Amino acid sequence: MPNKLPRAIALIVVAGGALSACDDPNALLDATVPNVVDTVSLFAYEGTPVSTPSGYSIIDGRAVRIDQRPDFDFAFNLGPGDVPWLLPPAAIGLAQNLSLEPGMLEPSADFDDLTIAQLNGYRTSDTLVVSPGQTWVARSRIACSLGVPLYAKLRILSIDPAQRTVTFEVLANRNCGYRGLEPGLPDS
Repeated sequence: MPNKLPRAIALIVVAGGALSACDDPNALLDATVPNVVDTVSLFAYEGTPVSTPSGYSIIDGRAVRIDQRPDFDFAFNLGPGDVPWLLPPAAIGLAQNLSLEPGMLEPSADFDDLTIAQLNGYRTSDTLVVSPGQTWVARSRIACSLGVPLYAKLRILSIDPAQRTVTFEVLANRNCGYRGLEPGLPDS
């Protein structure tokens, strides 16, 4: 009968290493998706054809239709008087009752100066009035096997009430465990 002690010791060493790596999410997964700045337009979810995208998914890095999928991270609408709004899902009654809901944060830094996403302070159920030139940070829903969200920064470029659209530039960091918001492969 073979000695099972070396195998048991090896399993303990591997398990211990995995547990200590949980303290550093980057130790588990390497960044593989370069951060790039993109320009995206969303249509208001009221008063536009249902076939137009009104939401943005950080995980997918693109505009999405909110009637087809509830897994978007924020949506756009025009309120009374054509006031432009960004809305996390909970702000339109789609709370997911997760430990971490998608949310938005207006940082003190401008788009180009913003290099890392904050961990806390995100507004998850508020209707957020936006205007051209504003910078926002967005936090996604839980996105990966580590149980953490992804982050993006966006700058409002224009709002067109006649077309019922908002256009913004966005850099979405789609790497699990990373909060860096600069172009290229993140290191943090």
